[in-house]
Amino acid sequence: MPFEPRSVTSDMASRSYGVCVICQRAAGVKMMFRGMSAVAHPQPQADFLKGELHRKHPGVTNLKTLRLPEELQMAAQSIIHGAQVPQLPERVRKVTNFLWSRKRAVEDVTLRQKGVSLEKELWEKAMQKRGDIDEQVLEDRIRKRVFSELRRTTYHWTPLKFDEEMGVVYMAARLAGGYAAVRRALNEIKKRDPSFAPQSLLDFGSGLGTVAWASHSCWGDTFKEMVCVDSSGAMNILAERLLKGDDERAEPHIKQVYFRQFLPVSPKVQFDLVVAAFTLSELPDAKGREEAVITLWRKTSSYLVLVENGTKEGHQMLMEARDTLVKKQEKTVHDPRPASVFAPCSHQMMCPKLAQESVTPCNFQQKYHPLPLPGHNDRQTEKFIYLILSRTEPAKAETEGVEWARLIAPVLRRTRHVHCKMCCPDGQLQHLVVTARKHSRDVYRCARNSDWGDQVPVIQKVEEDVVHSESE
Repeated sequence: MPFEPRSVTSDMASRSYGVCVICQRAAGVKMMFRGMSAVAHPQPQADFLKGELHRKHPGVTNLKTLRLPEELQMAAQSIIHGAQVPQLPERVRKVTNFLWSRKRAVEDVTLRQKGVSLEKELWEKAMQKRGDIDEQVLEDRIRKRVFSELRRTTYHWTPLKFDEEMGVVYMAARLAGGYAAVRRALNEIKKRDPSFAPQSLLDFGSGLGTVAWASHSCWGDTFKEMVCVDSSGAMNILAERLLKGDDERAEPHIKQVYFRQFLPVSPKVQFDLVVAAFTLSELPDAKGREEAVITLWRKTSSYLVLVENGTKEGHQMLMEARDTLVKKQEKTVHDPRPASVFAPCSHQMMCPKLAQESVTPCNFQQKYHPLPLPGHNDRQTEKFIYLILSRTEPAKAETEGVEWARLIAPVLRRTRHVHCKMCCPDGQLQHLVVTARKHSRDVYRCARNSDWGDQVPVIQKVEEDVVHSESE
């Protein structure tokens, strides 16, 4: 038979096919052994995870978008519908803006210092232009100018006054957002101290009774006594209506809730959980806030929770309260256990944000569904600041070398690394780039699954990972 040479193309194709088959088989065997190896030798999980998934690690305290308890929402809608408040959406907007832009009242000492400084400046200018003017006339003129300037430039703090109609407006504006902030703050205790089962609650400045609802959603019927204190009789009546579903004959949804207009007098009466939410901003001066905080701490047997708007003013007020309880000594000590910061700070030192040239508030956020009213979006975000103090020492990490830092900004997720702005246990603010190679796979995955407000474990600090120190 004549020789018929095979085509070059055909020969190369068959060889390529043979190589591909061999490669596929080899790859299959390799993958099989890799799979067997993974099954036979699973990577050990870090101790700090305590058996949890990375997305549910112990430092995660953020909550999904919150809804008001159904009974509370239905009662609020019933009351709002029955009240028929004129121009409700516009009044809700004004109240919201008023509360968010609110500042602390200017202290008398500060006002006097400002007045003396301004008077001195005006006298110096007058002396340079002095003619034949009568000194008494000049003094009167300068004094009037000082008073006029102080009135023009000084923030005029006014207290909120509640009647039945104003209470309904406030409820429409703040019920859902206030509930979301308190619920998120209380979740920190529930997550980090699962053995805590409070039997008594004191809510100072209880308003709509939001704290009682948020506490009940965390710990259910463990409470045997909930004391709600608010100086406004109208607000106490409104809070009781909410508990009864806007039906006077009905049983309250949460039992053992008692409304008072004054704090219990005896300093020996203590409560497992004491809360003051958006209350310090309603006190007219620093001395009043300090006395209130000390009184509340005396009545605390386990945890004191303070919550305010996420503004510079809210931050300053809570940092003042923090310093009062952590640094100052009481004249009469009824409970010798000192105050320790439980959250959000990861240390007991001064807030590093206060040392920055441009002070920004250390605030956090919680998404929530507002009341279904005209002008309300389906989802809103509550920015708030909170402080939790404990009678017990903060728990030590079970694993040697593990420290927990607080995320103070949203996490930026990038390919194989994440950017984390954190408040660290050494009292410094750090912008850390976390990678699996330098911080371990578990730490990296925890950081990637965390967000603003959560805590993240930091096994070790690597100098080249620190982009900059915000405290410098």
